[in-house]
Amino acid sequence: MKGLRDYFENKRGTGVMSTADKDGKVNASIYSRPHFMEDGSVAFIMSDRLTHHNLLSNPHAAYLFMEEGLGYKGKRLYLTKIREEKNKDLIQSLSRRGYRNEKTGARFLVVFQVDKVMPLIGAGDETEG
Repeated sequence: MKGLRDYFENKRGTGVMSTADKDGKVNASIYSRPHFMEDGSVAFIMSDRLTHHNLLSNPHAAYLFMEEGLGYKGKRLYLTKIREEKNKDLIQSLSRRGYRNEKTGARFLVVFQVDKVMPLIGAGDETEG
């Protein structure tokens, strides 16, 4: 997972989180780079919106990251939710942006295991062992 952590610490780009509800209705939303936890899992800070709601009934998600610049470079992460936390201090310490205003509503730290890593384009399996 260290290689993946280094990748996301050194690349800039756009991330998209895709989820589906229990009936298979799909949603896609812009998300920042993942946070890497000590246990090797990855986490995203989420508001109480559709992506978070979908994960309550279907723990599977895909995160697509497209690097800035020319061409189509990036990664696809296939994820399974393993837990979530509402610890405001932890969420604030991980937040890369200034969402410190309580009026933004409930926020959750949703933690995932990484099931598979693939390049942005192609079927080559990059899963780290």
